[in-house]
Amino acid sequence: MREILPALERWYAARSPFGLATVVAVSRSAPRGPGAAMAVGPDDEVVGSVSGGCVEGAVFELAQEVVASGEARLETFGYSDEDAFAVGLTCGGEITVLVRPVTSGSDPAFGPVAASVTAGEPVTLATVVDGPAPRGASLAVWPDSVAGTLGTAGLDAAVTADARGELALGATILRHYGPHGERREDDVTVFLHSFAPPPRMLVFGAIDYAAAVARIGDFLGYRVTVCDARPVFATPKRFPAAVEVVADWPHRYLEGTHTDERTVICVLTHDPKFDVPLLQEALRRPAAYIGAMGSRRTHDERRERLTEAGLTDAELARLRSPLGLDLGARTPEEVAVSVAAEIVALRWGGSGAPLTATTGAIHPTAAR
Repeated sequence: MREILPALERWYAARSPFGLATVVAVSRSAPRGPGAAMAVGPDDEVVGSVSGGCVEGAVFELAQEVVASGEARLETFGYSDEDAFAVGLTCGGEITVLVRPVTSGSDPAFGPVAASVTAGEPVTLATVVDGPAPRGASLAVWPDSVAGTLGTAGLDAAVTADARGELALGATILRHYGPHGERREDDVTVFLHSFAPPPRMLVFGAIDYAAAVARIGDFLGYRVTVCDARPVFATPKRFPAAVEVVADWPHRYLEGTHTDERTVICVLTHDPKFDVPLLQEALRRPAAYIGAMGSRRTHDERRERLTEAGLTDAELARLRSPLGLDLGARTPEEVAVSVAAEIVALRWGGSGAPLTATTGAIHPTAAR
């Protein structure tokens, strides 16, 4: 929903009702995951996508209907073997979409939620999908406050506790409860859509390759910081406007910087006086990906130095070096694509092999 927020905020501020469709569940080779969103606003303006084009026409009509009726709808779309022209997913997967009307009068929490998402502040939007509770009812949950209701105080309390737990993980998931929040019942289905702050990408070494990696990191939705000890190279003019540039010794900057299980660290300095103390720090803290640039000879020498510095085999096993997938890349931009491909593959468990050489679902459902 982040991508379509500008339009949604504009409609909401103008008090124009709109239909918001959100993917709440997927199976098999679904083209987009839970949280993918599409909205239909005034004058039939459409933003976003729930399937990459397969069922958008049907969802458009559903959105019009829910705005007219004021009642949310839940629909499932899959592949139809009997009718090749039926509305469905040609990829063979299945998606379940919740379509609900949004107005400033009926959904007063939407404005604050949108503002928090735009500002990069953590918030989870919990929405009733099915069961003996008002379908489409929503509860906004921040780390220290809530707004809205799902119908009962018990359900609100249980969902609030779970939403904060999922928000800490940045997870988007379906949960099941009893009508009053009972944990061992599954009458009410609630979709928890977490909007955690964007994950961080830390790029060390302000070289041409760093500029390309920073651009693609920003494109992928990371909050990118480039750090270099040399002020003459660590200048904002050399990097995209959205990228933070820091002049500091890499290991010292990392020591004072928070990282978590979503953080990506790219070490492009390939200079032992920077690499070794930086990787000592990086390999002993939370991170989703730690990669270092250099030749295989550089890698072997770097590994020896890190071993001498006291890093264990388990810590060294976290290092992706030389970083990137084997694409035959030459230019900084091509190398950046190689690095991004490895990061994405590691995140979702991809093999990195050509799809023509693989079997099974192209878009497997990701494990939490």
